[in-house]
Amino acid sequence: MGKKIAIVLGNLFNEDEYMKPKQAFEKDGHELHIIGSKAGQELKGENGTGTEKIYHAVTDVSASDFDALFIPGGVSPDKLRADDNIVAFTKAFIADNKPILAICHGPQLLITAEGVKGRTMTSWKTVQVDLKNAGANVKNEEVVVDGNYVTSRMPDDIPAFIEKSLELLK
Repeated sequence: MGKKIAIVLGNLFNEDEYMKPKQAFEKDGHELHIIGSKAGQELKGENGTGTEKIYHAVTDVSASDFDALFIPGGVSPDKLRADDNIVAFTKAFIADNKPILAICHGPQLLITAEGVKGRTMTSWKTVQVDLKNAGANVKNEEVVVDGNYVTSRMPDDIPAFIEKSLELLK
């Protein structure tokens, strides 16, 4: 049986880092829900090739409603970490030790949610310094799995990210 996955999404998300994993997760039988600051808000992708609508406002759901959290990259995670409710939602997944799948700039949200200290992770090159400064063990590899975390660096890493994410969700 598939897992119920919360996708936290904000404006200027990376279309490939969002759509390719989303399609793979759906194909594998998982149920996906787009969570954001405001239900019904129309979001734009950073490359101008995609849009998405938020299904649920973060204030209308609880981490306990979901089995896993997916954080696509782009500018979206930086915007999301300014929302205290999104940060609290993310912290609940960390506290409950649920699977967290973050690609590219996605770990920025995990840094703000204080969920990286002592973790082995990767991210986009410029975020790797932030991860290190927040206490993570950083590896410059296409995908890093540390317990319930799967992290990747960039769009080129999407196939490896999907593979390891699906393994963790089994």
